Amino acid sequence: MSPWAIVAIAALAISGWQWFETRLRLADTQQELAKRLAESDLAGKESVQIAKRAQDQVAALESKLGSIDAALADSKSQQAVLETLYQDLARHRDEWSLSEIEQGVVLAAQQLQLAGNVHGAVLALQSADARLASSTRPQFISLRKILARDLDRLKALPQVDLPGMSVRLENVVSAIDKLPLAVDVRPASDASKAKAPVEVAREPWQQLAMEIWHELRTLVRIQRFDRDEPILLAPGQDFFLRENLKLRLLNARLAMLSRDQWTFRNELKAAQTLLERHFDAGSKSVQTALDSLKQLSAAELSIELPTLNDSLSAIRSFKVSGDKDVRK
Repeated sequence: MSPWAIVAIAALAISGWQWFETRLRLADTQQELAKRLAESDLAGKESVQIAKRAQDQVAALESKLGSIDAALADSKSQQAVLETLYQDLARHRDEWSLSEIEQGVVLAAQQLQLAGNVHGAVLALQSADARLASSTRPQFISLRKILARDLDRLKALPQVDLPGMSVRLENVVSAIDKLPLAVDVRPASDASKAKAPVEVAREPWQQLAMEIWHELRTLVRIQRFDRDEPILLAPGQDFFLRENLKLRLLNARLAMLSRDQWTFRNELKAAQTLLERHFDAGSKSVQTALDSLKQLSAAELSIELPTLNDSLSAIRSFKVSGDKDVRK
């Protein structure tokens, strides 16, 4: 064979092999491509399913968010209503507290002016300050300062022991029924002062004369008074005398409670005069009663008492300003 034929056959064989190999690679490529396309379709379907599930979840979340937003709006509305109710309650509570405080201070001011009850006024202002201190409103600070000034003025007043003085007057009144009258006082018996006589033998007629003389001496009594002669009282008049004395002391007690210095001392002076004129000055009980009345007469009742007008004006002004704020 010629070399050209051999070359041609070899070239043809090589071309056939290349074509066959190309076909094999093309078939493999097609299979691989088909496989990749199948996988891509499967992945696409899964992606669609995943996207659908994601959309469903998003829709569910949006629904839940809508419910949450609605619940949040309801909660905000309820919170606003609660805040309004709380503010109304706090405002009304402060108004009630101010009204009660005003009433207490008014009563204390009346007691202070009519009966001089300083202790009651101090307690009323302390109670008002304690109630204001329990509130969280800073507006009450200025009001508490005014109350504190009135409270300091009351505490600076000199203390008058009215209850103790009233007890001493009551003790004197209770002892009046037992005080001895001057007209009822009897001198000491001469027989009790003298020593026992020495027994001397006497004749019977002498003994009889001595006994008669002794009886005659007991029928007549001569008594010396170191003061003006006491006024004799008719039977039963001692009762009215004692009642009149009690009435004087009771009037003095009323004047003391109302801090009427002039009436208090005049009634006590009249009572002392009755005691000194009609009762036994030598009796210890009478002296005790006189000493008590003298000590009571020396007590000072006419103390210039302050008013609580500053506290009352501050409380009322605060109430008026609070009402205006509410209306605005």
